[in-house]
Amino acid sequence: MKVAAVCTHPIQYYTPWFKGLAARVDLKVFYALLPDRQQQSVGFGGAFEWDIPLLEGYDWELLPNARRKPTLRGFLNSSTPSIKSALERFQPDAAIITGWQSLPLIQATIACIRLGIPRVVRGESNALRQRPLPVRLMHRALLNRFDAMLAIGKMNRTFYLGYGISPERMFGCPYFVDNDRFQQQIIKDKAQSQDFRSSWRIPESSTCFLFAGKLEPKKRIMDLMRAMEAAGKKCQPFHLLVAGTGEQMDEARAFAEAAKLPVTFAGFLNQTEITRAYAAADCLVLPSDYGETWGLVVNEAMACGLPAIVSDRVGCGPDLVEDRVTGAVFPFGDVEALARWVVQFASNRSQLEQMGAAARERVKAYSVEAAVDGTLKSLEYAVGTRQRPSAGAVPSPSQSR
Repeated sequence: MKVAAVCTHPIQYYTPWFKGLAARVDLKVFYALLPDRQQQSVGFGGAFEWDIPLLEGYDWELLPNARRKPTLRGFLNSSTPSIKSALERFQPDAAIITGWQSLPLIQATIACIRLGIPRVVRGESNALRQRPLPVRLMHRALLNRFDAMLAIGKMNRTFYLGYGISPERMFGCPYFVDNDRFQQQIIKDKAQSQDFRSSWRIPESSTCFLFAGKLEPKKRIMDLMRAMEAAGKKCQPFHLLVAGTGEQMDEARAFAEAAKLPVTFAGFLNQTEITRAYAAADCLVLPSDYGETWGLVVNEAMACGLPAIVSDRVGCGPDLVEDRVTGAVFPFGDVEALARWVVQFASNRSQLEQMGAAARERVKAYSVEAAVDGTLKSLEYAVGTRQRPSAGAVPSPSQSR
């Protein structure tokens, strides 16, 4: 089977998926943009490049971008109208569209419709929040133009069901990280965990909570800072390690200094470095708002044997986080509730170890192998549906193809 995949730009979490698919089908990935160091820096607070290869192990093509200065920020700041001619040349049996959050993905969807190419969509939207009526109408019109949906988790599946998508059109494609790579890295880094803690001034006797991600409003770093301030008045020794950079860095630093919090700002850690933070920490914290449609940092932490505390607006919560089993869930924005979990977990590191082991087992099901298998089933369904015209109907050219 020939399969086209359309993506806004190379994403570190997609690479294992594309490599796995390329081993099973004739895959070609079409990118709208290959960002340079500066373009890649959106939200990170500084230019950088990922330190793992993103373009190896599968065939890909960069589409001409119609914008003079395309960027990753904003729906309209990238445009690839040539996707139609590119698909005509490749002649795929089916196409995977990786969402609808950027104009190139909509252009690809329209091109597939016009060319009669069966379409599978993999979006990240979930059912945790209510959307305005115009948005719901737009979603309903768009989603019904796809032949099959890849459900990354429970709330993503519920999102599709809410728009009347039949269960038979949905296929499990669990959101994942490269569990094997993270587990290999953490084995090596765990052997040096005390060295990492010392370099970050984390006392051996302190329970270390980790925030890993961009310091941007949706991730609510300041909620965590305030919770740490509240917890510090009634808790066993603890320390906060912040791995990341972003627009709220100065605010977070100033708060930590004024409140005299035991915090280390480690800065940005790349893919081969982030496991050092997981090795040094005892528990991840992600207090994000609805903008955290999933939260792959939770997958990473759990693959490394850490439990997680997340807000009830984090998309992966219903799949991965179970109170006192693999972590804890607190009401979004409730600083006191978050502080209570910090106090409870800081006083029982053996419980954190047990939850970390359970978290490692839980996240095993969220693997690249499961995602590839679900994707292949969705592609077979999408192509098969087009090849089965209703009784008495005359097959269209695309169906005959």
